[in-house]
Amino acid sequence: MIFKVLYQELAQEVPVRERTQAMYVEAETEREVRKKLANKGFNIEYIQVLNEDHLAYEQQSEDFAVENL
Repeated sequence: MIFKVLYQELAQEVPVRERTQAMYVEAETEREVRKKLANKGFNIEYIQVLNEDHLAYEQQSEDFAVENL
């Protein structure tokens, strides 16, 4: 499954919409995504599993790339 992770670069940073970044991670569960990102120091705001339609939409973006963690 592909998950979309919305995050801030620094864990101590207050979430501000304009600085929120997104990445796409392949994993079996949300817990596995969190384990893969644990040592990155991100402030994870939200993790969303992408269904087929949403994934197809996201893949149309030029910024779409699945992170290899």
